[in-house]
Amino acid sequence: MPTSPLISADELRQALSRADQDWLLIDCRFNLGNTAAGEAAYAQGHLPGALYAHLDRDLSGPKTGTNGRHPMPSPETFECTVQSWGIQPGTRVVAYDDAGGMFAARLWWLLRWAGFEQVQVLDGGWQAWLAAQGPVDTHAATRRSPSAFQIQPRADWVVRAADVQARLGQPEQQLLIDARAADRFRGENETMDPVGGHIPGARNRFFQLNLQADGRFKPADQLKAEFEALLAASPMNTVVHQCGSGVTACHNLLAMAQAGLPATRLYAGSWSEWCADPARPVER
Repeated sequence: MPTSPLISADELRQALSRADQDWLLIDCRFNLGNTAAGEAAYAQGHLPGALYAHLDRDLSGPKTGTNGRHPMPSPETFECTVQSWGIQPGTRVVAYDDAGGMFAARLWWLLRWAGFEQVQVLDGGWQAWLAAQGPVDTHAATRRSPSAFQIQPRADWVVRAADVQARLGQPEQQLLIDARAADRFRGENETMDPVGGHIPGARNRFFQLNLQADGRFKPADQLKAEFEALLAASPMNTVVHQCGSGVTACHNLLAMAQAGLPATRLYAGSWSEWCADPARPVER
């Protein structure tokens, strides 16, 4: 039976009380404006036994100035990271953050891209765990022994800038879904990247629209209806997700998975890579 993309705080508490499963919790808290804040929050308290994954160090690759703000790690580097966490084939991974899944979704997607299916995001994250009166640990987790787990990257889940550019103006070949806020999509109030606007032809689905007021994801049926309205019967094999740097686009991918929709692709470089080349077209 496929692993559900989300797990509730109550479900996780009950699961952790049993000794019949190897659970690995990974804290993905992060702040784009203060890159040390997530690690500091982890030190002040985290789920028992959780490891910390830093967006820049663990969930991204090196920046060159032209490949975006959070480029994907290479398969070789990410395999080393997975092995350093001690992940085994039977491990169940749960990622969480305190931003509605904004960063945890990146780890969820990376592990699935790497061929590891048994990964979930804690619905409602840190806040939901506290509300459920889940136990909190203030000691750094004891790291497991490194594993020999070998990833199996799904190359067809990722598209490159050249692929996106080659299909511009061909809606039968490509439907871009931009996960940024509506104002940034329009080219207004841009503070993260040097150029405002969006890739021509893209449609906007702000990732926060996937959430309810309490920070948990909307019901699966509601997500399905909203995404189907956005896609307007476009074939799923044409859908490509992007955002500012390939992080919040994973939130839309997670929401579609929760809705029971087929897996679609990611343009990992996203707007920050796209706008780094002045020759690429921009729409506002």
